[in-house]
Amino acid sequence: MKLEKIKELRRFYHDTLFGDVLPFWLKSDLIDKEYGGFITSVDREGKSYNDDKSVWFQGRCLWTFSKLCNVYGINEECAAAADAGARFIKEHCIDSDGRMFFTVTKDGQPLRKRRYFYSESFLVVGFAEYYLLRKNPEDLELAEKYFDLMYRIYRDPASDPFKITPKENAEVRSLRSNAYPMVLVSSAQTLRRISGRHEHYDAIIKDIIADMINLHYKEEHKCVLETVYTDGSILDNPAGRTINPGHSIENSWFLMNHAKNTGDEALMEKALNIMNWHLELGWDEELGGVYYFRDLFGRPCEQLEHDMKLWWVHNECLIATLAAHFITGEDRYEELYDKIHDYTFSHFSDKEFGEWYGYLHRDGTVSHTQKGSLWKGPYHLLRCLILCEQILAAAERGEKMPELL
Repeated sequence: MKLEKIKELRRFYHDTLFGDVLPFWLKSDLIDKEYGGFITSVDREGKSYNDDKSVWFQGRCLWTFSKLCNVYGINEECAAAADAGARFIKEHCIDSDGRMFFTVTKDGQPLRKRRYFYSESFLVVGFAEYYLLRKNPEDLELAEKYFDLMYRIYRDPASDPFKITPKENAEVRSLRSNAYPMVLVSSAQTLRRISGRHEHYDAIIKDIIADMINLHYKEEHKCVLETVYTDGSILDNPAGRTINPGHSIENSWFLMNHAKNTGDEALMEKALNIMNWHLELGWDEELGGVYYFRDLFGRPCEQLEHDMKLWWVHNECLIATLAAHFITGEDRYEELYDKIHDYTFSHFSDKEFGEWYGYLHRDGTVSHTQKGSLWKGPYHLLRCLILCEQILAAAERGEKMPELL
């Protein structure tokens, strides 16, 4: 990529972050001035339409506001938001058994708990990044404590204090999801960077990645499957045939990051394979953009939203293709990045009220006008803008690509 283009893109990401996306959230009803924490369900203009709180988004927002301060310098409004989020999580989002809730009321009363440890995973990255901001050792200890809990449950589900049975009868059909190793790898990489315990977390990451590659990575089919039998064999029904291009491409840059950190060339090759395969599988040749779901054998997808275009999928594609270009120096990845960039910024951005729409129909028209929900908030897009600017800034200075997690 030519230097002038690098400079132009870096300025573009910076201006989008600080001139559009962050101002939207700071002016919105996101930051709960009454009870602390974050209300992510906001409409197109940023006004709350549901004040229940997503617990995983408490951790995600804690990460976002802490990361902004750690990368760009302390902004008092962002730092105060991080402080309030950290307090809310500690006071309202952890059950007496140590597991976290999934949703709580505005004032922090528990509403729902789930078998998954996604809430815990975002506590880990949120408090790890918050530790860098406030330098309180207890925050890093909390992050590492919850990572250890997640990893123990992953290796020994019976150790889960929540004691929830699997979604399906494991005696009849014993399955495993790639989402668990995905959040474990990204959490471990964040702790590796922040704690400095490289050897400790490298060993754990190696162990988890082995499951991803040995069980979910299907070179013969050129894809990664979301759900497989526990021995890695294919379940031939819609759930077992589901390919999620966005998840796989997000995973690809997680793996690129670790391969770069450790000099693992074999893993880098697989990470690039994953990105290449899923951009080919996922790209809509007729109308542009990346599909939400695909079927392994081209059979009907059960998900009604399978052909929609989602904001976070395109955020992950931008990070992955940009990282791949600067890691390899190959022009084809710049071309892929350009294609994703052009589609993404011409379809998702709300030119009138700021930020992005989250959900588009296949033809690129807007499906939902809200800017936030229990699933969408200030995380994927801001992470994309921050990391893409960091990649480009390093390239502009002639430096190696920074750690991404």
